Amino acid sequence: MAVPPATPDQLAAYLARIGFSGEARADLDTLVAVHRGHIETIAWECIDCFIGRPTGRDPRAAFDKLVTGGRGGWCYEMNGLFAWMLEAIGFSLTRLAAGVMRDRMGDAAMGNHLALIVHLDRDYIADVGLGAGLIEPIPFAAGRHEQRGVAFALEDLGDGWWRFHNQPDALPPSFDFSTDLRDEALLENACQWLQSDPASPFRQNVVIQRYHGADLASLVGATLVRKGVDANEQRSLASAAEYGAALSETFGLVGDDAAAIWARIGMLAAQKPAVTQ
Repeated sequence: MAVPPATPDQLAAYLARIGFSGEARADLDTLVAVHRGHIETIAWECIDCFIGRPTGRDPRAAFDKLVTGGRGGWCYEMNGLFAWMLEAIGFSLTRLAAGVMRDRMGDAAMGNHLALIVHLDRDYIADVGLGAGLIEPIPFAAGRHEQRGVAFALEDLGDGWWRFHNQPDALPPSFDFSTDLRDEALLENACQWLQSDPASPFRQNVVIQRYHGADLASLVGATLVRKGVDANEQRSLASAAEYGAALSETFGLVGDDAAAIWARIGMLAAQKPAVTQ
């Protein structure tokens, strides 16, 4: 996808949105700070997919939504915007068509995740688009990588394939990638399928996630969960008003879509077959 470079004003607005201060340079310190600021400020969410509002992969649209509009987004928007901003700072990077849960789905999964490799003195995996994923970039090297008390890992699968293992008990559990797979068509086709097909998990459930320091807040359907060093709680939301309050207070999102989300959650729940003894 050929997109003009971000302007200095767009970069400044993005850095302000994520709370970055100081001089942004193409170095590891800046990469770590911008990555951390992004995941702690901008919520991962699939609201548009869930309620049937079209979305795409253009980082300019993601900028309007996530920066100007104060919303969150899913991997194509989160990592797409992040990559665009990194390039505006001066970083060199590679966009990859990755596959969440390829270990179970096979190569049909490829393209359902946009992954990034940032090239510095060595290569780093950067990913702000997984929701419960990395807090900071990790070196592109096999092994365990611990951050804030949770462990991630990279596994060399051989034949040029790699598997990123997410922190324990987090969804999604993994994604696979190859540095040779940079297929725009795979990304575009998966992006369209995931937001339109009734079988897509993003049409069947709504998920919102955001880091708060060492804690991770997740809203899956009507269930709000906080896990981490300083929190371990779960509660069910009972109304659109409670849902809207959670969007605002926990995830920093405006609650304008709360009624539509709540109505669809109820509709899908009503369609599920009753459990019989």
